[in-house]
Amino acid sequence: MNAYEWAETIVFFTVLLALVKPFGSYMARVYQGERTVLSPLLVPCESLLYRLCGVNRDEEMGWKRYAVGLILFNLLTGVVLFAMLLLQGVLPLNPQKMPAFSWSLSLNTAISFMTNTNWQNYAGESAASYFTQMCGFAVHNFTSAATGMVVAIALIRGFVRRRTSHLGNFWVDLTRSTLYILLPLSLVFAVFLVSQGVIQNFSAYKTVPLVQSVTYDKPKLDDSGNAIKDAKGNPVTESVTANEVTIPMGPVASQEAIKELGTNGGGFFNANSSHPYENPTPLSNMVEIFLILLISGSLTYTFGLMAGNPRQGWALLAVMLAILVFTMAVLYRAEATGNPLVAKLGVHGINMEGKETRFGLAGSALFAVATTGTSCGAVNTMHDSLTPLGGLMPLSLILLSEVVFGGVGTGLYTMLAFVVIAVFIAGLMIGRTPEFLGKKIEVREMWMSILAVLTAGILILVFSGIAMVVPSAVSSMANPGAHGLSEVLYAFASMSNNNGSAFAGLSGNTLFYNVTGAICMFLGRFAPILASLAMAGSLAEKKYVPPSLGTLPTDKVPFALWLTLVILIVGALTFFPALSMGPIVEQLQMVGQ
Repeated sequence: MNAYEWAETIVFFTVLLALVKPFGSYMARVYQGERTVLSPLLVPCESLLYRLCGVNRDEEMGWKRYAVGLILFNLLTGVVLFAMLLLQGVLPLNPQKMPAFSWSLSLNTAISFMTNTNWQNYAGESAASYFTQMCGFAVHNFTSAATGMVVAIALIRGFVRRRTSHLGNFWVDLTRSTLYILLPLSLVFAVFLVSQGVIQNFSAYKTVPLVQSVTYDKPKLDDSGNAIKDAKGNPVTESVTANEVTIPMGPVASQEAIKELGTNGGGFFNANSSHPYENPTPLSNMVEIFLILLISGSLTYTFGLMAGNPRQGWALLAVMLAILVFTMAVLYRAEATGNPLVAKLGVHGINMEGKETRFGLAGSALFAVATTGTSCGAVNTMHDSLTPLGGLMPLSLILLSEVVFGGVGTGLYTMLAFVVIAVFIAGLMIGRTPEFLGKKIEVREMWMSILAVLTAGILILVFSGIAMVVPSAVSSMANPGAHGLSEVLYAFASMSNNNGSAFAGLSGNTLFYNVTGAICMFLGRFAPILASLAMAGSLAEKKYVPPSLGTLPTDKVPFALWLTLVILIVGALTFFPALSMGPIVEQLQMVGQ
């Protein structure tokens, strides 16, 4: 890296780490019902919401009731979005007269935003109206993010509470997540993004003439939007001359802020965060990465504070940071080395294909690992254009269940599931009953942790295997061989882990991928949530066991290293065979030619 890239990266991580403690403390006060700097303004609003909805803020719930409230709320909001997409053509705020989505695309999209995945089998600027973007997608960006956060808080309460079946009140936690955390930050950063050039309006699209006509070859598409191929499997193209260009408009800044802050990732435009109307400057680029990591990183300190031992939170943050920095370094090195096949043509140096020159390689690499280490589908780089080794890094981060730093809430409760597994294995190795935060880890906790960690892996491998033998799924692959397998593997990894980014090169708007993707997103989201809440309920009922000389210290460097090793081993054992047939063999093919 050059001096500018070093300075940019160091300043970024310095600012992020400096805010982990104060913001983590703020969130702990919010969830514990303590007074905050925003209380004078927001407490009356909060009380009014409870009165209107008939919620008793002092009433606590067991894990089953908490889970029922969570599931019903998400299903109801998902059904509303599904209906909205089917009726888009007759709803207001649609100056471009966008038609309704098909039923399969509506199902996939509704589940996608309901589960915080934001997988997009459509192009936002040519398919979604302003009403859909604001009242459908943006609303779910808040509610799905808040859902992940409240599950993490419920699990923390399970660890710290003793001899009780109560985990808090879902409706109170959901309200406070939105009102005190997501909404204020989104307002502030939306204004900042506007200052950088992100648009915010309700204008119809602008059509302007080109200074010079442009002639290019355009792939022919069928009625489903898929590329038409000839007898040899090559795309059929037609020559098109463009004399004018349409510039899309819309309320972008308001959605962009919560898109990144809530690790949602659904782009207002098809080009996502590489589009200049979503991410116009190097400064906006770094701020958007900061938003992606802020809540997830700070929740580790919230956990340590609520557990009565901040060192526990710092240990988890250190594990997340170590894996993130390592993957960024490997990705940067792979792209800086370039493609040897291209070098043979006389073009040497950095592989800048699919990257924005205004962000540079460091800004692109950091965004790629941040968005795939979390459950955020925003991208400022086309991952399909990365070198095989470079593309392996974001794919691997998703396959590790996105615990680096993970989605808002989802990263923490998945990391705590890994902690339970690591503690259990360590206890078996030293011949002691495993304990964590004074709670004995027994069979029930282990089963729930395994379910939380391995659900996505099972979905990925099963549905990727099915896609390899279903003709309609195979025909959606634009690239043959190892790269095509990487595209399919990445797609199901992204959907099952509720990420939402894509490797591209795969036509996802088909009946097969819409339906199977919806299944993966739904199960990949709610199976781990139910497992985490069940584990929280079991832990909350346990008595506190004081630490003794034989208790494994989980807030020190040796355990952090052990936890990192467990995460990597679980990922390697689950996915190494699939990765060997995809990006690894593709890398060997590239350097061997």
